[in-house]
Amino acid sequence: MKRLLAILMCLLMVLSIVGCQSGAKSDAKEEAPFKVGAVLVGDENEGYTYAHIEGIKGALKRLGLSEENVIWKYTVGETEACYDACVDCVAKGAKLVITNSYGHQSFCEQAAAKYPDVEFVAMTGDTAKKSGLANFHNAFTNIYEARYVGGVVAGMKLQQLIDEGKVEDKNKDGENIKIGYVGAYPYAEVVSGYTAFYLGIKSVVPNVVMDVQYTNSWFNITAESEAAKALIERGCIIIGQHADSTGAPATCEEYLTKKNTTVYSVGYNVDMLANAPTAALTSPTNEWVEYYTYAIGAVLKGEKFDTNWAKGFADDAVAVTKLGPSCAPGTQEKVDELIAAFKAGKLNVFDTNTFTVGGVKVEEAFATDTDGDWVNDADNAVFDGYYHESYFQSAPSFSLRIDGITELN
Repeated sequence: MKRLLAILMCLLMVLSIVGCQSGAKSDAKEEAPFKVGAVLVGDENEGYTYAHIEGIKGALKRLGLSEENVIWKYTVGETEACYDACVDCVAKGAKLVITNSYGHQSFCEQAAAKYPDVEFVAMTGDTAKKSGLANFHNAFTNIYEARYVGGVVAGMKLQQLIDEGKVEDKNKDGENIKIGYVGAYPYAEVVSGYTAFYLGIKSVVPNVVMDVQYTNSWFNITAESEAAKALIERGCIIIGQHADSTGAPATCEEYLTKKNTTVYSVGYNVDMLANAPTAALTSPTNEWVEYYTYAIGAVLKGEKFDTNWAKGFADDAVAVTKLGPSCAPGTQEKVDELIAAFKAGKLNVFDTNTFTVGGVKVEEAFATDTDGDWVNDADNAVFDGYYHESYFQSAPSFSLRIDGITELN
């Protein structure tokens, strides 16, 4: 009997050890949940960042993930705080860390160098290719395509105002009609955008000139409103923008509906009709869901993805928002025609036959800054009759100051 009990006790001990080993093996196989770090310069109240937030959320839905898979970092300045935020995301298990502002780039690259097993993306950046880091990426969209379309929308409205006799002498500089643009900074991204907008208007109404008023901030509703006021007081009859608040459209709405001043607005990032129901025509916008689905999906599968990524209408990465009720008749049909042309590769925004610099047709313009002095000195982007924007790098590089546009400050 005692022998039988001893055998049973041995069996129980063996089973217990096997069970523990099995449990340990099972625990070892459990993986930490997939995490993405989103280091954002603003929050949902700022149009540019809001578009990124919506893009990330849309990508999560497509990939079967949830917001529990995201480490959100809001209103992170373009300072060492960005590096700290990136590091904290890694500490919390992020396999991919995204920063969304150009000023974040150097800190994002610094974190990428320290954590080679984590993928980093600096949105709108331009140093990934020359960094030599396999885990550091840049991405942007061909937003200049949508800005050109926004310019055509504005041009059709301007032609309607001309036909209706609503363009006054105060809206003219000699024979040219004055339009305005609220810009954040004199960076290539802004220059590329306002030039595309101007060329879009000019394709409809050739005799236009444009003033650009800088705010020196990506998001400052007061500064953007004041810039718009200054442009309107100068006689500008259309106001475009590369700034992230509703300040400019709301100011146009006030002048149009309360001060009996003819002026219309083309916004950026989000539909501005809630703030400018009469003055807003449309807004060029980035469809970030396309890139985030691509990048997050690649990391999720353990796959490589592009060092530089830039797509436009052909890949549904850019769009224009719903047209406002003040748009000229036939505008939607024209927008559809332009988008179809972009998708077919038949429309080039920076066709060198459509602009000059110092009265001369452009034959050469470089796209890459190789020595960090803010002057592009490599990769001639002018060939086949047009400047190939975002061809050598994802970030916009077009920085030519073409005839007809004046930077006020």
